[in-house]
Parts: sequence; C-alpha cells; structure tokens
Amino acid sequence: MSSGGLELPPGDGGHEGGPADAPGGAAGTFAAGAVSLAPPTAGDVRAGAELDWGADAWSEVRTRAQRAGRAYIWLNLIEQRLRSVVGAVLRPVYEPVHGGDDWVVAAAGPAGQEWVQRAVAVREVSRRKGYLLDSADDNVLSFLTLPQLRELMVQHWPCFEPYFDDRREIELALDELEVTRNVVSRNRALSRPVLEQAERASARLLEVLGAGAGSPAADRLPIDAVEDLVGDRYADVISVHPDRVRLQRMLPAEDLFGGARRLDAIGIGLNLLVQNFSGRRLVRLTEAGCRVRLLFLNPASSAVKRRERELGLRKGELSRSVEMNILHVRRVRAGLKDPSCFDIHVFDETPRFTAYLVEGESSGIAVVQSYLRRARGMEAPVLVLRGGGRGGQKDSEHGLFPTYREEFESVWEDSRPVS
Repeated sequence: MSSGGLELPPGDGGHEGGPADAPGGAAGTFAAGAVSLAPPTAGDVRAGAELDWGADAWSEVRTRAQRAGRAYIWLNLIEQRLRSVVGAVLRPVYEPVHGGDDWVVAAAGPAGQEWVQRAVAVREVSRRKGYLLDSADDNVLSFLTLPQLRELMVQHWPCFEPYFDDRREIELALDELEVTRNVVSRNRALSRPVLEQAERASARLLEVLGAGAGSPAADRLPIDAVEDLVGDRYADVISVHPDRVRLQRMLPAEDLFGGARRLDAIGIGLNLLVQNFSGRRLVRLTEAGCRVRLLFLNPASSAVKRRERELGLRKGELSRSVEMNILHVRRVRAGLKDPSCFDIHVFDETPRFTAYLVEGESSGIAVVQSYLRRARGMEAPVLVLRGGGRGGQKDSEHGLFPTYREEFESVWEDSRPVS
C-alpha cells in the first residue's frame, strides 16, 4: 500500500519471472509497452491528474519490473562470471609485479586509466559509507562494470586465447547484452524480444566461459539464474509450451535425446522420437552406451480404435501409423551389435499421457503431454521437467519427474515385449 492509497494488483495474473517466461516458455500475460508519462491534455488541467494510475498502468509497471528483474539476474550472473575469469587470467600476470590492487590499474593501462581511477574512487566512497558488506568485494576488480571487464579481456586477448577459442563469439554476445544493460541501468521499458535475446546471449556466453557443469549433451537445459530463484514454486517444471511445435523450436530432438545415457518413452506412437530422430542417430546413441526402453500402445488393441474415433480418423489409420513406428525401431534394434540394451514393448491399457524420460550423466529431462479428446499429440500442451541424472539427486517429494518415472515402470511391468 502506497502513501496515496494505491495497492499493487495481486501477482497471480502473470509472473514473468516464472518458467512460462523462461527460454522457450510460453508468452507472458502482459503486452509489451511503456507507461505513459506524457503531461495531461489541454482539456485536463486538474492538479495532479497525471499522477492517477489505473489497473492497466499498474499492470504495465509490474511487467516492466518483472522483465527488468529477470534481465538484471542474467546481467549480474554474467558480470560476476566475467570478473572471475578476468581475475583468474590477469592477476597472475600483473600482481607479482605491481602487487595489491594496483595490478588492475596496470592491466587497464593508459587507455583505461580514466575508468579504472573512477572505480578506485567509488570503492573508497563505498568503504567510508559502509556499503561494502562483504570483504570479498573490497577490491578494485569488483567495481569494474561489464564494458570495462570486456575491455580488459579484449586488450589482453593473447592471455585469454589459450582458454577460449572464439573471441568473436564472446564479443558478439557481449554486444547483445549491452543493449539490455543500458535499458535496465536506466530503468526504461524492456521489450520481450530484447529480453529473450539477452537470455540467449547470456546462456551462450556462460557456456563459452565454461560456467556450466558438464558438457552440453549431459546438461542439455542448464539451470538458469531465474530457475534457481523461483524453481521451488513450480516443483520441477522448468517450461510449459502450448503445443509440440513450439517445444521443438526451443528444444530440438537432437538437444533432447543427444547424449542421453538412459531413454524411456511411453505413448501411442512416440512420434517425437521416431519421426524427429533418425534411425542412424539412434543406433549411434545406443552403441555409445544409452539404455533404451520404448512403450507403444498395442496397434491391435481396442484403445487404438477408441482413439481413432476421438480424433475423427478413418478406421485403421492410427493403428497403421503405430505399426510403422514399431517396425522402424525394430529395424534400428536389428542393426545393433547388442540388441539387449534396446527394448520395445506394447501395452493394452487406455493411454493417459506420453512421456520421454531422458537422463544423462549429470541431469535429466522429461517431456510430458496429456492426451486430449479432440487434439492430436502435436497440438497438446507440453510440460518440460527437470530430473536427476545418474549422478544427480531427485526430489521425490516435490517433483513430477519421479511421478512419471513410477508410472512408466508400472506400465512397463504389465506390458509385453515385441519380438
């Protein structure tokens, strides 16, 4: 409640900080735009008229704050990571000669003398006023901004070259972030496309700078800073998509299945795997050590006929499609040196959902869809879940991943193998 008696609207209407606004998430509740700060028109001369905000204005303010807050988290993460990288590479070069914090001044050189001296002055003011709450921040490097850290990296690229392959990629990512940094630092409106661009650039930059845990194949959806902050509110759901088309734009089949060490899938025809991941690629994945278990709906069961009627398909159309998919994965299995690690089963129960449970060495991902009466699988909403990999921990109390894992195992026990 403000001094003017205005109350912020409840947050249930749209949380842009939640997974729906994550990379690859669904569109947010509020439209992009800025709150009008124009003076009142000539006909409205009432004192303080421009101070009145209605529900729409408050919604826009919330949208601004949510987007700026999300962008700030990414920018803060990038700045801290880049600060760590610059310190790790340049400190051993300059500190033995110049000592203390003077190594930062020496590294900046004549070209950066102005901004590094400004950082020194800001540090001294922060000391006097008690703004340094953590002794680890009591150094000049902590007061350098993102552009200044970039300048140090560019000036001394031969020192960084042994650790990073592509200087151009790093510079392009930092260029994209500079637009967002400028908008956020001045508290101006941030559009959704610019925010999404900043998130993509941040994720790419963190990967290049080596901040990820494990290889991209083992950690296909790295935990972002926003998920760390708000993830507990949404169990292990990390993104929601209105249909499978939008899912595949943000999470292609290669990114989903590539590098998997364990792949369990259940559904009617498993089209996401069969039609979007080639047989040769599946063979290579299995021979690299992946354990595959596929559960199809029995094409001869009465459940297939009921599903055909629900979707308005011709008699036998769906069953033939499932049979073709089963034949395809049987050919894949026949081409393996060790077919025992590739199991194909069918079940006769009413299909309730389709799920792809993919686990790597250090992380797991599940793609889950419920079957709707009048919608094909391509048109049904999609949940993407974070799960523990073979080396990770699973949250069996709050997560959905273990729930679908348990359901898969239950159906698998009652299913029949395909010869």
